[in-house]
Amino acid sequence: MNEARAINRFRPLLALRLAVREMRGGLKGFYIFLACIALGTAAIAGVNSLSQSISATIASQGQELLAGDIRFELNNRAATIEERTFLDSLGSVSVSSGLRSMARLADGSNQALVELKAVDGAYPLYGAFESEPGRPLAELLSKRAEAFGAVAAPLLLERLDIGLGEEILLGNARVRINATIVREPDALSDGFGFAPRLMVSAEALAASGLVQTGSLVEHGYKVKLADPERVASARTEAEKRFPSAGWSIRTSRNAAPSLNANITRFSQFLTLVGLTALIVGGVGVANAVRAYLDGKRSVIATFKCLGAPASLVAMVYLAQILMIALIGIGVGLIFGALIPFVAAQFLADVLPVPTSFQLYPSALGLAALFGLLTALAFAILPLGRARRVPATALFRQQGFEPTGFPAWPYLVGALACLMALAGLAVWTAYDRSISLIFLGAIAFAFILLRGVSLLISWLARRSPRVNSPALRLAIGNIHRPGALTPSVVLSLGLGLALLVTLALIDGNLRRELTGDMAERAPNFFFVDIQGSEIEGFRSLLSQAMPKGKVVEVPMLRGRIVAFNGEDVNSRNVPPGGQWVLRGDRGITYANNRPENSTLTEGTWWPENYAGEPLVSFSAEEAGELGLKLGDTVTVNVLGRNITAKIANFRNVEWESLSINFVMVFSPNTFAGAPHAWLATVIDPDATAKEEAAVLKSVTNTYPTITSVRVKDALDIVNTLLAQLATAIRAAAAVALIASVLVLAGALAAGNRARIHDAVVLKTLGATRGTLIRAFSYEYVILGFATAVFALFAGGVSAWFVVSRVMTLPSDFLPDVAIATIVVALVMTVGIGLAGTWRILGQKAAPVLREL
Repeated sequence: MNEARAINRFRPLLALRLAVREMRGGLKGFYIFLACIALGTAAIAGVNSLSQSISATIASQGQELLAGDIRFELNNRAATIEERTFLDSLGSVSVSSGLRSMARLADGSNQALVELKAVDGAYPLYGAFESEPGRPLAELLSKRAEAFGAVAAPLLLERLDIGLGEEILLGNARVRINATIVREPDALSDGFGFAPRLMVSAEALAASGLVQTGSLVEHGYKVKLADPERVASARTEAEKRFPSAGWSIRTSRNAAPSLNANITRFSQFLTLVGLTALIVGGVGVANAVRAYLDGKRSVIATFKCLGAPASLVAMVYLAQILMIALIGIGVGLIFGALIPFVAAQFLADVLPVPTSFQLYPSALGLAALFGLLTALAFAILPLGRARRVPATALFRQQGFEPTGFPAWPYLVGALACLMALAGLAVWTAYDRSISLIFLGAIAFAFILLRGVSLLISWLARRSPRVNSPALRLAIGNIHRPGALTPSVVLSLGLGLALLVTLALIDGNLRRELTGDMAERAPNFFFVDIQGSEIEGFRSLLSQAMPKGKVVEVPMLRGRIVAFNGEDVNSRNVPPGGQWVLRGDRGITYANNRPENSTLTEGTWWPENYAGEPLVSFSAEEAGELGLKLGDTVTVNVLGRNITAKIANFRNVEWESLSINFVMVFSPNTFAGAPHAWLATVIDPDATAKEEAAVLKSVTNTYPTITSVRVKDALDIVNTLLAQLATAIRAAAAVALIASVLVLAGALAAGNRARIHDAVVLKTLGATRGTLIRAFSYEYVILGFATAVFALFAGGVSAWFVVSRVMTLPSDFLPDVAIATIVVALVMTVGIGLAGTWRILGQKAAPVLREL
């Protein structure tokens, strides 16, 4: 008894020693295993390291990115005397004002939309502004003769076809472009702009006449604190002393919250794609382990003949698998750690990235844990089957031992690893609901792919007899015991389905932006129309575009501060509704329900309503925010808190790009409040020449009105979408590469059975050509069937995302179908024949002796 206990105590050490000794022959048979683990680990490590590097850089450069320790932002109004006195008491203050406007040539021959930024002499409080030529900013913006100085993005000079030293008109002011902008320290914290930057002095903005009642202008008060450690207390004091100021407060510790949130979302998406590659690679791990252990049948049988128990055999090969997995994880971590450094070379001009090589241990540790759990989850079951190899396998290479599920401890172990993998994915996700949906979709896809393989086998088994021996043999290979059908369908189907989904989403979005949406969208948006200009503006449009339909609404800006008297900052809002609470929103009032919306609940207020303030809320956003009829919404408009009761919910067609608002108030809510007007003009038959004439006429007649040509904005969005799609396709390509590796592993795992088949058939008179044709037919059938599944699954997934999530029209794209079928056939036939070519040359005698 004591001797048995001693043996059991030393069994793990013995297993480790045997595992190391057997691995002296190298890693043959484990290369696909290594590649699958390394690929998925590298993808997850790289994406998370890059995300952390950007976030860390934003945090470390917060003062420079914000151009201050703390920033107070007011929309459509400047700070009051009391507010400004308080800000001055905190430290040095720099004021900037931002708005969109039109810059035009002095002769009126050309004009362009600009992102205008007016700064004072204290700008920037942190960081350095760089220009070409490099001169002090105050000198570049100073007034000389009748023209104010300005600096501009190179793109603006290109659009207006002007050079340095030339003058343009900005509202009622004349400005001279003295330099181009090389680096603007706080550009990221100002947010994304649709137009090139034009920077002028605060005096130039005042002279332009662009800031009027109701103008959409953001005033930023950036403070360099006398004591930088007072950031938190300064914010608290400001909120306490001016609860109704309506300002948005940001600190240097969160200089670019929107950018941080977007990077986090995008990194989660890419992490899930990387996890897909890892899970697909897990199938490759299972195939590789199965093929490796299949080649070790004689060794396992020898262990059994020498008295080794099945548990010792399992421990020996488990130790080998863990060692190989750690090598693959290590390789993946090395490449993943290098990704941020390599990406920085391409992203340095658009994102804050570190300039030196840095390691991010938490990102690497997370990737290593994902890799290890994946390796164990998919390797345990083949290991459980291998322990059942009998001692008689030493004398007969072709075994007939029973197949089926391994012993229950191995099933429990594999299930535990899979549950840990799923739990880790959910726990580390930014949006856990998306992560749960993703995991559910992966599980469903595996089940569905298994069903597809069974269906293919069933159809092959019941297919009519064909005359061609090669085709008959191919059909038999598809449904026979131990066929490659499940492995090929599973390995290739998931990666192809993912590619089809992304390609269809991308294609539908591009078509919508450049086709249907562009045709339905208004020709122009006109912003900051003053009440004194609205009649003349209507008359001008009726002459310049007589067939155009003009829609105009009053326009204010407000920030939601409370629901039912509760501060919105204390609510737990899902990611889908957070954009409504982020910053100021455009709001309006109306007597009648907007044309492009339908009521889903509640009733519209009557004509000339004069009761308590009411608001109509967008139904989808209200659902995200958890609102119901009768709830109250408090918005801060022009420094005043106004509370209104929700009277109804309505569906809003955001995709129409027409005038839409999350909130539409009853007219009595803002009775007497100063505001500007927002207008659109729609003429589907207008030519580019006619649109140019309208733009020129409006800009020259009303220089303070901002004109936005919608098709230009859609072109910018389409360009951004193309760049985003490139990144997504690159990530999806990782999953496809994993599928290729898994396919190669599946074929390698079936090589032993193929060798016996080829030898027996050749002995019975089959020629090499017949076998090549048989294998080719088999791979073509499997590849085509898998492609059909990928088209179906990817098409349904893309339809759901486009039509249900994005609420856009969704169509199936034939070019995607053709490309998918071609890729599937090339991969299955090419990789299949490459793997079986060596088998066809196998000599018969050695194989026949072991049957």
